Amino acid sequence: MTAAATWMAAPVRAHERSLRTTVPAPEPAAPALELRAVAKSYGSGAARTEVLKDINLTIAEGEFVAVVGFSGSGKTTLVNLLAGLTEPDAGAVLKGGRPVRGPGPDRGVVFQSYSLMPWLTVTQNVALAVDCVFAGRPRSERQQRVARYIEMVGLSAAVFKRPAELSGGMRQRVAVARALAANPDVLLLDEPLSALDALTRAKLQDEIIHIWNKERKTVLLITNDVDEALMLADRIVPLDPGPRASLGPSFTVDVSRPRDRRAMNHDTRFKELRAAVTQYLIAAGAWRGATNGAKVIQLPSLTPQVQDGLRPQLTTLLRMRHPGRPAQVGDGVAGTPGGGTPAPRMNDERFVEFTRLGKIYPTRQGPQKVVDGFEAKIRKGEFVSIIGHSGCGKSTVLSMIAGLTDITEGGIILDGREIANAGPDRGIVFQAPSLVPWLTAYENVALGVEKVFPHATTAERRDTVEYYLGRVGLADAMHKRAAELSNGMKQRVGIARAFALSPKLLLLDEPFGMLDSLTRWELQEVLMEVWARNRITAIIVTHDVDEAILLADRVLMMTNGPRAKVGRVMDVSLPRPRTRRALLAHPRYYELRESLITFLEECDHQ
Repeated sequence: MTAAATWMAAPVRAHERSLRTTVPAPEPAAPALELRAVAKSYGSGAARTEVLKDINLTIAEGEFVAVVGFSGSGKTTLVNLLAGLTEPDAGAVLKGGRPVRGPGPDRGVVFQSYSLMPWLTVTQNVALAVDCVFAGRPRSERQQRVARYIEMVGLSAAVFKRPAELSGGMRQRVAVARALAANPDVLLLDEPLSALDALTRAKLQDEIIHIWNKERKTVLLITNDVDEALMLADRIVPLDPGPRASLGPSFTVDVSRPRDRRAMNHDTRFKELRAAVTQYLIAAGAWRGATNGAKVIQLPSLTPQVQDGLRPQLTTLLRMRHPGRPAQVGDGVAGTPGGGTPAPRMNDERFVEFTRLGKIYPTRQGPQKVVDGFEAKIRKGEFVSIIGHSGCGKSTVLSMIAGLTDITEGGIILDGREIANAGPDRGIVFQAPSLVPWLTAYENVALGVEKVFPHATTAERRDTVEYYLGRVGLADAMHKRAAELSNGMKQRVGIARAFALSPKLLLLDEPFGMLDSLTRWELQEVLMEVWARNRITAIIVTHDVDEAILLADRVLMMTNGPRAKVGRVMDVSLPRPRTRRALLAHPRYYELRESLITFLEECDHQ
C-alpha cells in the first residue's frame, strides 16, 4: 500500500474502531414536569400585569415538590399552566418531554375551593371522573375503582351523603379521591388544605403522604405553609412575591421519612430548614415600614366618653362566688352605675375574670353544653392566647366576653363590672373583615372614633384615625374604599379601628386565619408593635401554635368540645419585643411548641 493510501485509510480504520468500541449511552428519562423560561401576563396596554417571569422548574417522576408562595404571587397561575388550563406567553410547559396542549386526565388537579356537584352524592361525584376516563371498562370495574378511592380517603361511611352534609375537610377528601380515581400520572394540589382548621389539615396531610407512598404519583403542592411543605415534600421551591414573580432557590428536605410532627420538633435538620425557608420568605417579602415614609402623626391624648351600657346583674354572680351569704357592695365588683357606693376597683391581677362560664345551645337532639366551667383570670395589660381544635368553644368564649352571645352559666367581669351586653370598651377584630364596603379605610375607622370621642375636636379625631392607619401601614391607602382593598389590607383597617377606640379589652377571633403566611406574619408584627405602645389587655383565639407563642404572655389550652374548659395554662416567658426570626433561634421556643402540640394531640385522641 502506498503512503498516500495508508494516509487515506487511517481515518477510516479509526472510525471503524470507534464504531466497534463505542456503546451509545441511553437517553435520560424526560422529567415528569418541566417549565422552561415560562412567562405569563394578564390584561393589555397600561393595565397589563406580568404575573410570572422566567420560571424554570424540573420535577422528576415520583418526586413530591412543594412551591411555597403568597397571595398574588402567581401560584394558581403556575398550576393552571401545568394543568393546561391556560397557555404561557413565552417559554414551554412540558410533561414527559412533550408540550402541554390542554387539560387531560393524566393530570389530576385539586383546588383550594372544592368544586363538587352539590346535588350528587360522594359516590356520584367520584364516579363522574371514573366514568369519563374509563368509559370503555365494565361497570363493575368502574364501581370498584370508585369504592377503592373513597375508602382510601376515609369516606366509606359517607358514600350517600351530598356535599352540603359534609364538613370542609370531608369535601376536600372527595376532591382528592376524584382526582386520584382518574389514575393521573401527576397530581397538582393548589392549596387544598388552606381553608381548613389545623386538626383537619394535619389529618389530610397524613392521608396525602400515605397515598403518595402507596401510589408514587408525581406531586406538585402549592402551599403558603412552611410546616406543611416540610412535612410532605422532597423539595421546597419558593415563589417570590409578584408581579413578575420568579422561583427562588431549591431547598432539599433531607429529613427521613416517615415524618412525625412531634419527633420533627427535635430534629436538628428540620429546625435548620424551617429557619432557612422562613428567613428567605421574610427577606423576599420586602415588608413595608409601618408608616411607609408618611408624615408622623402625634396621637392625641383622649379619654373615651361612652354611655355605660354594662348594667351589671351582680347578685347571681356574687352568690355563686360566695355561696351562703347575700351579695354585698365591696365584694370586688363595681356597684350599679348611677346609684350606690362604688366598690373598690378590681385588682389588676384580675382585670378580666371568667367564673365557671358555661354556654348551652339548643339542638335537634336536645340542649348541648358547648362550654362548661371555663375559668381564668387575666392581668391588666396581659396578652393571652386561647388555643384549641375547631369546635372546642374558643370563639364562643370570645363572643360571650364581647357581649354578642348570652351567657348561660357563670359570669365574666371586666375591670370590676359584669359583662351583660356589647360595648365599645371592647374592640373586636374578626376572622372575616367587617367593614362597610362603600366607605374608605379612613371613614370605616372614623365611624367608631366619632362615637367614642364626641367631645374631641375634629382635628383630634382626624389625628387619631390617621395615626392608627399609619401604624398599620395604610397611610397611602386610607382614602381607598374597603371594596378596593385586599383581605390583608382590610384586616389592617380592622386592627386600626379596634385600637383607635381605646378599648379596655382587645378581642381577636382568628384575625389572620384567612390570610397567606407572609401577610399573616407581617400583621402579627404590626399587631405586636401597636399593642406594645398601648399595652391594652388582649385575648386572641387561634389554632396556630406558632401564633399563640409569638403573641402571648400566656396560652390557655382548651379541651375538645362539647363541655370544653381550660385544660392547661402555659406561661410564655420569652423576651419582648419578639420577632419570628428571633423566635426560631430562641432555645426555649421548640420546648414551648412541643408542649402545645402534645396537648392538642392528646385532645385529639381522647
